[in-house]
Amino acid sequence: MKYDVVVIGGGPAGMLAAGTAASMGRKVLLLEKNEKLGKKLFITGKGRCNITNSAHMDEFMRNIPKNSKFMYSAFKNLSNHDLIAMLNNLGLTTKVERGGRVFPESDKSSDVIKTLERYLRDYQVDVMLNSKVEKLHIESNVIKGVTLSNNKLIECESAIVCTGGISYPQTGSTGDGYKMAEESGHNIEELAPSLVPLVSPDEEVKELQGLSLKNVAIKLLVDNKAIYEDFGEMLFTHFGFSGPIILSASFFAAEPLKLKKNVVLSIDLKPALTEEELDKRILKDFESYTNKQYKNALNELLPKKLIPVVIQLSGIDELKEVHQITKEERKSLAYLLKNLQFTVAGTRPVSEAIVTSGGICLKEVNPKTMESKLIRGLYFAGEVLDIDAFTGGFNLQIAFSTGYTAGLNA
Repeated sequence: MKYDVVVIGGGPAGMLAAGTAASMGRKVLLLEKNEKLGKKLFITGKGRCNITNSAHMDEFMRNIPKNSKFMYSAFKNLSNHDLIAMLNNLGLTTKVERGGRVFPESDKSSDVIKTLERYLRDYQVDVMLNSKVEKLHIESNVIKGVTLSNNKLIECESAIVCTGGISYPQTGSTGDGYKMAEESGHNIEELAPSLVPLVSPDEEVKELQGLSLKNVAIKLLVDNKAIYEDFGEMLFTHFGFSGPIILSASFFAAEPLKLKKNVVLSIDLKPALTEEELDKRILKDFESYTNKQYKNALNELLPKKLIPVVIQLSGIDELKEVHQITKEERKSLAYLLKNLQFTVAGTRPVSEAIVTSGGICLKEVNPKTMESKLIRGLYFAGEVLDIDAFTGGFNLQIAFSTGYTAGLNA
């Protein structure tokens, strides 16, 4: 059977591309190698699915640290507000949370997938599951069809590659689209983990495993120079650090780490206070614990798990009575609480990253249509492209907007 459009990959970009192409009157087939659609979408946002962000488009662009200009046309075609309205019209109720993050009201990613499946049904998209595309069928630089792993050829006028990256390979993101693009003459920019936890060799970090810190400020220092700052939530793990602000920081840590530079994570535990204000707060606490030992005088200031580490790093004897602690020692404690520093030695592997950095070279893709500049009728959308953003719903919006744009034009 011949189709107008074949979409390869049933993630967010693929589902929106297929439904949109079908809504334009095209006969569409969606091919997915997994046993169900939206397998990676199911686990996003810890299973809640952070669909997009309600931020103004200027802020959206600031959250795409590389190649953001490529997205102008796609965001014009389908903005965050357009996407929310579209999903609402399809029956999905949404809500906005802290930081402009948009979630389904039910907190279930499965409801987002069901909504997109309804979109496919409404426009009579044919869906084939357990169907892996082996290669693109191209003649004289024009797409003619796709060949499945069982050697079956499906003819088409246009093909949209939405196969994702190489992060979370258990969801089916195993780099198939890069191979197809390369075989068709496209260049692939170096693939690397993005939005990925950071690794630290420091023993203190292992002691803090499981500790979550909220409302802290971080700085990423490279050779003692701050290259990134953020505020929010982070988590200590058995290997290092994770949490929203760490995942965003990983983008800036990747290159210096690759160049073997000295990378340090500096944490301000009390960002609402200046060092002088914090010193006064410590003095006030110490006055109420005046005859107690130092190790028993920090309960109101710090989480329990953090106290032994801070005591050790402060260099003050834990058995010292509070009234014996000198002004200089107290001031150095205040400095420490605003500059708690740990070594960053690397990132976790790309298989644990939320998204893949790198991908199909954007110079070879038309940003207005998502069509290949090399092969007529070949389109790309989603994570397979060399574009990624910070955490907060921005990456999914990129997938939806590029998928929608490809679907409009295929």
